[in-house]
Amino acid sequence: MSGNDLNVKIGFEIHQQLNTRKLFCNCKSTLINRDPDFIIVRKLKPVQSELGEIDRAALQEYLKGKTYVYEGFYENTCLVELDEEPPHLPNQEAIDIAIEIALLLNATIVDEIHFMRKIVIDGSNVSGFQRTAIIGLNGYIETEYGKVRIPTICLEEEAARKIREEKDRIVYRLDRLGIPLVEISTSPDIKSPEEALEVALKIGDVLRSTGKVRKGIGSIRQDINISIGDNPRIEVKGVQELELIPEVIKYEIERQKHLLEIKEELNKRIDKKSFKFEIYDLSSIFKNTKCKILRKALNKKEVILGLKLKGFAGLLGKPKDKIRFGKELAEYVRVRTGIKGIFHSDELPAYGISEEEVNAIRNLMNLSNLDAFVIVASDNKRAREALEVVYERCLKAFDGIIEETRAANEDGTTSYMRPLPTAARMYPETDIPPVKVSKERIEWIRKNLPELIDQRIKRYMSQYKLSEELAKKVARSEFFKFFEEIISKYKLQPKIVAWALTDVYKELRRENILVDEKKYEEVFELLNKGLISKEAIPDYLRGKFKVEHVTVDDLRKRISEIIYERRDYVNKQRFKAIKGLMGIVMKEFRGKIDGKIVYKILEEELKKYLNEGR
Repeated sequence: MSGNDLNVKIGFEIHQQLNTRKLFCNCKSTLINRDPDFIIVRKLKPVQSELGEIDRAALQEYLKGKTYVYEGFYENTCLVELDEEPPHLPNQEAIDIAIEIALLLNATIVDEIHFMRKIVIDGSNVSGFQRTAIIGLNGYIETEYGKVRIPTICLEEEAARKIREEKDRIVYRLDRLGIPLVEISTSPDIKSPEEALEVALKIGDVLRSTGKVRKGIGSIRQDINISIGDNPRIEVKGVQELELIPEVIKYEIERQKHLLEIKEELNKRIDKKSFKFEIYDLSSIFKNTKCKILRKALNKKEVILGLKLKGFAGLLGKPKDKIRFGKELAEYVRVRTGIKGIFHSDELPAYGISEEEVNAIRNLMNLSNLDAFVIVASDNKRAREALEVVYERCLKAFDGIIEETRAANEDGTTSYMRPLPTAARMYPETDIPPVKVSKERIEWIRKNLPELIDQRIKRYMSQYKLSEELAKKVARSEFFKFFEEIISKYKLQPKIVAWALTDVYKELRRENILVDEKKYEEVFELLNKGLISKEAIPDYLRGKFKVEHVTVDDLRKRISEIIYERRDYVNKQRFKAIKGLMGIVMKEFRGKIDGKIVYKILEEELKKYLNEGR
């Protein structure tokens, strides 16, 4: 069944950091990888909205009872990040960049910017909320599949970055908190994984066209909203690799189809009203168990509890299945209670749990062939909480797909995070006055809009005679402006410069060698003077190549000596000897002087030798 048959609807929320200082203070937007200068510890709790409501996602995070540890640095963390001082007036450069991006996306710019507070209770914002404002409305991009609408482009502050998570605490670093970013939200106009990838690439090209966005891992994130037909939407957060977008969407479509199949089968088997919370103490059944996990729990004086799942036999899935409802139940338990694993009847006997123990459970619970069960081991309170979570999730399975937020995994699968946030999480920001956006400001930015990457690629192919592949690489690289500066400054082949700034740069990055424009300037100047060959560029940038200055006179003298040393060979081969001699000369001078110069002088000296009849 294709995506069109299922009426799949896909939309994006793309978050891109801007390359400027922080949004509400004068701190630099630099990330630091060393021990922090100071640490603060906080607890957070949800608050009511103006309507007296508490957001369900915020409430779930609060109920985890986590403590939040924040690491800070004096050079890029101030009292604003610590929520000990009101935010300063917003960064005007960040607003200009956001307006520029909105215009490139064909949006209408608002005439007054109002910041709102969006509740975030996972600890990633010290204040417990994120500030966000709408910059542009009703934008769009054109794709080969048709127009994709972009209802809003927002400017907001980045969250703190998570360093590690422990049992009862999460450690965040405040260097990232407050970096400005744009959030680009599309309508659910996308119908397939392939179209989704094109949309992400096109929006990414628009962002890179400005030359004013940050680069590197984590600087751009794609959240994907996916739904089938009229069913609730699922938000998948944190897709960082473009190549993963189709895989995540395909997986999520299959997962949602699977939930609909479970719904259909469940409602055939039993009435939802007959599905009850029936819990059993199974500790005595496992007193002699060979299951290490259950044995360890009993040794710690913990309990083993089981939950009867009427009508669920065969619907929880086998371990070999990529998509299985039992895995989803385990994710809910882990997120809500911290218990890392459960056992269910579709995967047993296994893991040291014997067939006799399984039969004993079935007899105790009085299970029919259509019934299943779940086992959890922990202290009595947490074990009961875990089974309550399982029961609640299984009860919702009768309704099919439920709206929730899920995390994207590196293998293209998704995992449960929390309920989907509601409108109760938004309320006005009272510490920041509205920012008026004049028509003159918008028009000035409009007149100075950058060349889009699509246009740049075509120009590079025409103007510099680059292949389409190489033109795409350099046009999308962070060095595209530098590329044109070098071509204008030196008489170098554009293909060599583009290759050095893209393929060589990528090769060095894999070796954890970072090269900046200053270092590239050095190598291009040497190349222009003929003091280094193109083959030596990678090693020079690695610091493994020492430039030896060779004059034309020195080269000519040495070539003359080489011809004389091999005069028997030259006398026999005559001018055909130039090929062999070129290899000998280049072995000695490779990387020290341009090969074209070497060939020209070798040709001259060889003709001179042969004409003199030596």
